[in-house]
Formats: sequence, structure tokens, C-alpha cells
Amino acid sequence: MRSAVTRSRALVTGGTGRVGSAIVSRLEAEGWSVKAAGRTDGDVAEPGRARGLVERAVEELGGLDLLVNGAGEGFAPIPVEELAEADWDAAFGATAKGSFFVTQAAAPHLREAHGCVVMVEDVAAYQPWPSFAAHCAAKAAQAMLTRVLARALAPEVRVCGVAPGPVAVEPEQEKRRAAETLLGRVGSAEDVAAAVVYLAGASFVTGTTLVVDGGRLLQSTPPPAP
Repeated sequence: MRSAVTRSRALVTGGTGRVGSAIVSRLEAEGWSVKAAGRTDGDVAEPGRARGLVERAVEELGGLDLLVNGAGEGFAPIPVEELAEADWDAAFGATAKGSFFVTQAAAPHLREAHGCVVMVEDVAAYQPWPSFAAHCAAKAAQAMLTRVLARALAPEVRVCGVAPGPVAVEPEQEKRRAAETLLGRVGSAEDVAAAVVYLAGASFVTGTTLVVDGGRLLQSTPPPAP
């Protein structure tokens, strides 16, 4: 079923990864024109590169109705005692700084279109995982940006988040990761994509996050193993 949108021009950062590619494919299947941005399009943590990416997307698409901030780095297990400044920079770069600066650059176009921003967060924003300290902190910062930007850009622009749990995991990890959820199974990148499409058309939803985790946040199981 087509979502309730009047225009359909989207920029997806991190659009060449597993989850990002699924989001791009689902949007295209729903009739959207999509600019899928990956690493070759520049480091979105740099304000100038972020502005340049948005300008190219607007030129190619003829405007912008949806921004999906899916770019991220630094998801690697590192003991707290060994975490270096470079690890923090990697985690906060694309995830927090990139989400902010791309949204900042896109804001005038989204205001004009009365568009939407969707942050691809992570349940790690809401759970303390000692081996993923930088990742958890960066995702928590991004989750707060969902709420801050929803207030800053209202009423013209809605800003929402999607927080995936165990999705798109490696086959050898599926059994262990499935045990982390209430549903007893892992999700897929397509589950996240469906949530993005829903939020893109949910005209009375803003400033909140849709958790797509099979009940992972309600479980008392330990964090992902290093």
C-alpha cells in the first residue's frame, strides 16, 4: 500500500549499507525518487560535505521531502579501558555530527515541502553496553537530536526516529541474537524500511521513536557479546 505522501523525493545517508539499501529499495518500490548516499559521497560529519551532499540531492531530485539519516560508524566492541579518542571520533562523526549537519543543510528545503526527517537510531541508545560505549553514547546523542530537531523545525517539518534491534545479523549469530528478543527471532533490514515508510506518511507523528526490536528493550539479557 502506498503511504500517504503528496511528494516523494528522498535523500538517504548510509544508503549503500545493508539497512540503508533496504530503505532505499522500499522507498523506490513505494514510488519515491531516492538519492542513496554512501561513503563515496563524502564525510557527512564535515559541515561543508554535508551541505554539498544536500545541494546535489536537491538538484538531482528537484527538491526534498524526506531525509533519512542512516549513516554511522564505530560499531565495534572495544573494552572501556582500551577506547581511544579516534574511536569516539568515528562513532560520533557520521552518527551524531552527520545527522545534525545534514539535517541543518536540508532544513530549508524540508520546510518548503513540509517534509520529514527520520533518524536511524539503535536500541543501543537506550541500553548500556560496556563493550560499545562510544556507539551507545553516539546513538543516545542522535536519539536526543530526534527530539531537539522535532521542536526546532516544527511545525513545518516532522522529525522521527527508528530504533532497530537485532536486524540484518550474520547467519552464525542469528540463534544467539534471537534469544535476546521477546519474539524469539531476529528481524530484517526490511522491517526497518517498513517503519521508515510508515513514519514518512504519518502526518501526526513527530518527536518520537519507533522501536523495531522484537521486544529487545524489554528483555533482561546481557548486551551483545564482543
